[in-house]
Amino acid sequence: MTDLRAALAAALTDAMRRRDRPALAALRAASARIANAEAVPVDAVPAAGAIEAAAAGAGAADAPRRELTPADVRALVAAEAEEAESAATELDTAGRADRAAELRTGAAALRELLGG
Repeated sequence: MTDLRAALAAALTDAMRRRDRPALAALRAASARIANAEAVPVDAVPAAGAIEAAAAGAGAADAPRRELTPADVRALVAAEAEEAESAATELDTAGRADRAAELRTGAAALRELLGG
């Protein structure tokens, strides 16, 4: 687990304790973005084949997940923050300042993880 991942997990727990819904939503979205980036493409998973030739046991047929570098994780968290800020700008234009403020709060929580 990278330092940023550990910080993300700690921030997620802290946001739950504080009941900070905007930060919690942003941190969960960033965590999901990282998990999705680690997923193996469907075309890379071997075909199942015949039942009698199938691997036995829990997880025996699981494909290994991609390994992300710390730079990859940082880029994914930054992209999530940028996406939230962009959506907040669009919501301001649409007259939804309340929702825009929530997104900006979440983006700020992600920026804090990135060190600024």
